[in-house]
Amino acid sequence: MDIRKIVTIIEDVFADGEKKAEKPIRKVATLGIIKNPYAGQFQEDLTPLIDYSEELGKILSERAVEALGKERAVESYGKAAIVGEKGELEHAAALLHPKLGTPLRNAVGGGKAIIPSVKKIGRMGDEIDIPLHFKDAAFVRSHFDGMTVSVSDAPKSDEIIVAVAVTDGGRPHPRVGGLKKEEAKKEDGLR
Repeated sequence: MDIRKIVTIIEDVFADGEKKAEKPIRKVATLGIIKNPYAGQFQEDLTPLIDYSEELGKILSERAVEALGKERAVESYGKAAIVGEKGELEHAAALLHPKLGTPLRNAVGGGKAIIPSVKKIGRMGDEIDIPLHFKDAAFVRSHFDGMTVSVSDAPKSDEIIVAVAVTDGGRPHPRVGGLKKEEAKKEDGLR
């Protein structure tokens, strides 16, 4: 597989609405733009994409955690992919689902909750919203969030963008109730 480039996007959220955040919340997304080996053709066996996702996931996840900063603990994570128009959604699924989760969990120091994901077919410059939630308990409502990203020259019709995102907090001013991070048992990935 060929990586054309890797892009890292960092957001520091200091305020939301008309109120400053208690502490700045950092969101980091790392995006890998790769050549789609199956662009323009149907391929029954997607094992090479599945296997490659482990290597790509390790590269992207380690870069995202590094960009978050050593002094910050990862609280939320998510993943996404945009397949260029000569590809298909199953190419994104092959990269995101069977093996990418393990290197992401390794990079963030665990994670019992499912890693939320989204995929789509797109053109160069299209945005994608990477879903985010608390890494150890999916029902921690304060961490239901997302990060919108795009790359101006990707994906080309024969490329795929694969993205991982991490944060060091939830939304700046959560107040819609639900399970709090401090209350999570972190046993089953749900609560």
